[in-house]
Amino acid sequence: MSQLLNCKANFADSLLFWLTRFLRYKLTTLSSKNVQNRDAISLIIAKFQALPSSLNELEILCKEARKNGLIGIATYANPLLKLYPYLVAMSFERLEQIHEELLIDFLTIQGSGLSSATKKNYRVAMIGFFAYLDKHNRTEDGKAHIFNIELKNIGGIRGRSGQKLPAYMNETEIDIFLRSIDEYPQSQKIAIRNRLILKLIIYTGIRVSEALNLRMKDIFPQKEVYLLQIRGKGDKMRVVMIKRQHIESLLMQWIKQKKELGIKSELLFCNQKGESLSQAYIYKVVDQILSYGGIYKEKMGAHMLRHSFATLLYQKSQDLVLVQEALGHADLNTSRIYTHFDTNRLIQAASIMDEMGK
Repeated sequence: MSQLLNCKANFADSLLFWLTRFLRYKLTTLSSKNVQNRDAISLIIAKFQALPSSLNELEILCKEARKNGLIGIATYANPLLKLYPYLVAMSFERLEQIHEELLIDFLTIQGSGLSSATKKNYRVAMIGFFAYLDKHNRTEDGKAHIFNIELKNIGGIRGRSGQKLPAYMNETEIDIFLRSIDEYPQSQKIAIRNRLILKLIIYTGIRVSEALNLRMKDIFPQKEVYLLQIRGKGDKMRVVMIKRQHIESLLMQWIKQKKELGIKSELLFCNQKGESLSQAYIYKVVDQILSYGGIYKEKMGAHMLRHSFATLLYQKSQDLVLVQEALGHADLNTSRIYTHFDTNRLIQAASIMDEMGK
């Protein structure tokens, strides 16, 4: 159903109305596989429907939705919540005054220091928002105002061919990180759980989201290893393996601790209320342990553990297909980036001219 474009008394309130409608729409289209409490999500959607009165309220609702399992909302909410004060500062009177060059300026300013992937997310969010506006708005004369926002050829937003090489740890740094996991002082209530999840990620290369979605029934002991059934992107299933010696003691301690605390959640990793942990929390813990171990990279965070696993796997195996299967990449070209870290190949290339000129 269409709605008057400038439906509120001023530009800021009209923009907030449309942002709320769009983000509510996205909530209903996102994958719900991570949702544990459907009643909570229903309540959040109802609050969207009631329309928050401020940007702060809208931001809180988006965070609640993400915390309750609709993780993908951040892809749209984060850029648009930053776009709002930028546009309001222009002192416009009507939404029709928004134009593409203004949005390109926003992307250029806001995108400074962001990765190419994050810049792409900003572009996708804004194109999606204005496409939604094009489809659902009407002006006073009963026609729709078409913004026709495309944001083509934005500087700094590169395709896969221009992808920046990810940060990773070398073998020495991985050893330091593994020791730091055990040595970093944490509360007794969370130490075992946090050590277990980090070791699981670094030893298998699974994504943080995949680790957080693991359930007790997804772990299968088999001789000297555990088999883990992983649900990856697009709900694609794969199996990864980890030697029991790396996690068995922590796993048994954590299972015992869950029982003692009365935690009945099917999730392997959860808080004391049985609720899923957030990716942001895991990233924070990883950053703390990296700093504790004196490991500093251009881009810190839990995803670097996956890159470190993949890099070492390729260096040891020289098998790109193995890397693809281990990481659950749909396209072999996605895995190919790890060949850039093959020191032996680089040395071979650098030595090709050694015999010349002698």
